[in-house]
Amino acid sequence: MKIPVKSASFDASASIPAQYTCEGRDVSPPLSWAAGPAGTAGYALVMDDPDAPAGTWTHWVAWNIPRTELAEDVARERRLPDGTCQGKNSWGKVGYGGPCPPSGQHRYFFRVFALDRTLELPASADEEDLRAAMRGHVLAEGELVGVYAKTKKR
Repeated sequence: MKIPVKSASFDASASIPAQYTCEGRDVSPPLSWAAGPAGTAGYALVMDDPDAPAGTWTHWVAWNIPRTELAEDVARERRLPDGTCQGKNSWGKVGYGGPCPPSGQHRYFFRVFALDRTLELPASADEEDLRAAMRGHVLAEGELVGVYAKTKKR
């Protein structure tokens, strides 16, 4: 089953607004998705950039998301009041890290997974740990792709 994923801030395959990147406020964009099938216990999210020069760069991982949405500017905390957990991105920091490609336009995939159980992961968890924990527990998934190219040289 596919889950439609969208953002109120940008359309599929469109440019991600600068406020969600290293050139702006670097806050997470609002995301929403359709409910998973019966038996869904929660959702997980992986945002990554497969166009990074050194290989896929992870910008955000989250799990045990109890709702079908994430508001703009999710706090960069390991555990949020609603039970959502966030792991480490490729910068080694917890929470969202926005697009900041070194050159050219890159694609950013926001992938949502409906899971049949909640996950117990350590505070040091990253994308690899999350994907291993999800194995065999994904009921449905979907993605939203946005693009971004820096407008200034850093």
